[in-house]
Amino acid sequence: MARPTRTWPVLVTFLAAIAIEIMPLPDAVQAFRPPLPAMVLIYWTMMWPERFGLFTAFALGIVLDILHGQLLGQNALALCAVTYISVRFHLQIRIFPLWQMTMTVLALLTLAAALLFVVEGIAGYGLSGLNRWPAVLCGTLLWQPVMALLDRVRMQSEMRTSNF
Repeated sequence: MARPTRTWPVLVTFLAAIAIEIMPLPDAVQAFRPPLPAMVLIYWTMMWPERFGLFTAFALGIVLDILHGQLLGQNALALCAVTYISVRFHLQIRIFPLWQMTMTVLALLTLAAALLFVVEGIAGYGLSGLNRWPAVLCGTLLWQPVMALLDRVRMQSEMRTSNF
C-alpha cells in the first residue's frame, strides 16, 4: 500500500510560482523572467502524473491568462501541450541524466513559447519577436535549482512524519 502524501506543499509551490510570475519587474529585467509556473508544472507532472495532469495544466493556464490579461486559453493551450508530453513520457524523462532532463525542459519550454507566439500571431496581437526567448533560456538555466527545491518539497511531503 502506498504511503499517504500531503498535497498542500505542492499547491504552495504552484501559488509561489504564480506570485513570482505576476510580481512587477523593471522593463530591462522583464524579458529574463523564467516561466516558473510551466517549470513547476513540468516537475509535478513528471513526478506525480497520477495527481497532476491536463486538468491542472488547464486550470493553471486559465489563471495565468486572467492574471496577465491575455487572450483566454492561450496559456492553457500551451501548458496542456507541455503537460501532455510530460505525462506521456514521464517514465523516460525521469531516468534521464540531469543534463538530458534539462535539455528536455528546454524543448518543453520552447514548445510552450512557440505555441504562445503562434496564438498571439493568429489573434492579431503585436508579435513579441525575440522577447520571449530569453525567458526560455533563463528557465533552462534555473531548472536544476528549481528541481532540487521541488525534490526537497516532494521528499518532505512523502514522509509520514513531515516537518511541514
